[in-house]
Amino acid sequence: MSIETAIAELAPRFGERLSRAEAVRAQHGADEAHHAPHPPDAVIWPESTAEVAEIARTCSAHGCPIVAWGAGTSLEGHVIPVRGGISLDMSRMDRLLEVHAEDMDVVIQPGITRKRLNEELRATGLFFPVDPGADASLGGMAATRASGTCAVRYGTMREAVLALEVVLADGRVIRTGTRARKSSAGYDLTRLFVGSEGTLGIITELTLRLHGQPEAISAATCAFGRLEDAVQTVIETIQMGVPVARIELLDPLTIRGFNGYSGYDMPELPTLFLEFHGSEASVAEQAETVGAIAGENGGRGFDWTREPEARNRLWAARHSAYYAQQSLRPGARGYVTDVCVPISRLAEAIAETEADLAESPLMAPLVGHVGDGNFHLSILIDPEDPAEIAEAARLAGRINERALRLGGTVTGEHGVGLGKRKYMAAEHGEAWGLMGEIKAVLDPAGILNPGKIVPGN
Repeated sequence: MSIETAIAELAPRFGERLSRAEAVRAQHGADEAHHAPHPPDAVIWPESTAEVAEIARTCSAHGCPIVAWGAGTSLEGHVIPVRGGISLDMSRMDRLLEVHAEDMDVVIQPGITRKRLNEELRATGLFFPVDPGADASLGGMAATRASGTCAVRYGTMREAVLALEVVLADGRVIRTGTRARKSSAGYDLTRLFVGSEGTLGIITELTLRLHGQPEAISAATCAFGRLEDAVQTVIETIQMGVPVARIELLDPLTIRGFNGYSGYDMPELPTLFLEFHGSEASVAEQAETVGAIAGENGGRGFDWTREPEARNRLWAARHSAYYAQQSLRPGARGYVTDVCVPISRLAEAIAETEADLAESPLMAPLVGHVGDGNFHLSILIDPEDPAEIAEAARLAGRINERALRLGGTVTGEHGVGLGKRKYMAAEHGEAWGLMGEIKAVLDPAGILNPGKIVPGN
């Protein structure tokens, strides 16, 4: 392997778009969570698929690792170049290429972020609903199979991506899928690359499914005396088939941080945040139904509004929950984990998790996209204290093992990265080895985001 030779060959070609500055490398060597940083040897900003292919060919020839970089908002160490090499910053490939309003789809480059995409779509009456909270790049969202607050109604990136353009490790450029809404033609390669976290290829173009902007939107909050009552409300809402657009759970610790960080004054109780989409009549009906379910489970003050300013403020604050949680312990980092279980096992999973947390010296606020059985913990640690890191790892391990025992997955949203790789064998069994075999076929030299997802690499 000769990283230096690859960089030396690429430097004249990319000029100022190749940087070896320490600050730039440091920025591309860490993510938002607790994982140890590791800077790349260089950062390159490509501006076209042809340039990405050229970089891949050069790196393939010299065994130089490549790690694609979107917005750096991941939480499981996906973008940390643990083997060094080149960080491929896709932020300059950020154009909206085509809008097909009549077919409700859009073609984009990977560097465009979800907020900017929706701003550009506003005049069409369409929107892109996958909303992980952070203003992530769409390429990164596809690579990690992101979901978020709206997944309970609109699905995840798995459902949203219709087609891809991908550069393989050897520089070949392939297209997967079409703009058609279904196909029986061969292997579903699009789904293979969605969620592969840059280990099988580098996404350079996406075709995404869009949705019509709802006629009416309302939001609601409701507090509960007990966490299990809030969870039961969620389960009954989903089982009754109410097409709620968002249904989020915040525990009392998160509400405390939420109040201080975003200027609210909510009771420090388990609280549901909800949003309803549809016609004026259907939105009112959905809110009434959920309000009745909440009331039967001891819900307090089911407050709902159609006022856009109030809704936007509420969800902007919800999307800042990670930072609100960190504000509970200044100077701490979040040892972040997420799991997803079948909705019928959600109450059990959260109750057992809360029991673990009650016996731990660490503070660990909980928040979840509970409408689809997904919840997150941010275990607040002193990143310089080995004992706290070990305790956080123990807690995270129990949570992940519990999710598997209950028929779930060790990550419903964050992805594998570095943090969840050690659980892959337990979740997938022999299929994990098959993933490694697929990786070996598409990337025999192991240059694409090495050290992630698959065994041995």
